[in-house]
Amino acid sequence: MPTQTGDCECLTFDAMESAEGKRVATEQVLFPSRFLKREVVVDFYLPKNISEPASLPLLLINDGQDLPKMNFADMLEALISAEKIQPVFCVGIHAGIERKMEYGTVNYLDYEGRGAKTKQYEQFILDELLPYIHSTYNIPSFQFHAFAGFSLGGLMALDIVWRHADLFSIAAVFSGSLWWRLKALNNGYNEATDRIMHKQIREGAYHPGQKFYFTTGSLDETYDRNHNGIIDSIDDTLGLIEELKKLGYTDNDICYINYEDGRHDVETWGRAMPQFLIWAFEKV
Repeated sequence: MPTQTGDCECLTFDAMESAEGKRVATEQVLFPSRFLKREVVVDFYLPKNISEPASLPLLLINDGQDLPKMNFADMLEALISAEKIQPVFCVGIHAGIERKMEYGTVNYLDYEGRGAKTKQYEQFILDELLPYIHSTYNIPSFQFHAFAGFSLGGLMALDIVWRHADLFSIAAVFSGSLWWRLKALNNGYNEATDRIMHKQIREGAYHPGQKFYFTTGSLDETYDRNHNGIIDSIDDTLGLIEELKKLGYTDNDICYINYEDGRHDVETWGRAMPQFLIWAFEKV
């Protein structure tokens, strides 16, 4: 059974088909990025028959190649048809072969120099993908913007959301790589100062209106670097939440769910995804 904290609810998801036909269309685009100097595969999950496109929220998702594995289109279809969520314009961004260079934190490389192309990835998102969405789908603005990701893709989503609070309202981090650190464990690592995302939040400020969704699994990993009996995945997530709360965020702004049988895999993230969608986009 999952355990949770914050203003969130754990639900059971059952797939359903709409009797009135499909509510979500899918398109795939091979996007040539001048910043990344490669073609990016992007999947669009498009709500149909929307009279006011500006009423739609926008959800970007890193590691979009994993979404078909969790039947994301059917998941959206069922939730929208059952009126559990409002229609959402979703974008699955496939990772490239240099994933560990394009994902990470823009202002800091990790101790092995990973994340060297995060700035280019951020430019792709802000200066290429978003303008393309606005112009191609004729949607000048969205109700609000959210960014989600899995593992290292979750860290990248959180980093962009945190540093662009004027644009993004919600970050969703599924088994996030929040261990991302400045120093190796055997090279003077300090838990209190060397976790990069924790450092950025600790040195940042409260952003009114921003919300955060975190999931972990008790079987995400077995590492426990500080030997406190809590695996690093959970420990790092709880530590990040603590930093957010020190800035003034409350349980109304943060949802955290741990799946006791959850693993670091697509099956677990697929189980968690409907919970996030309802939390973020519930139809009221």
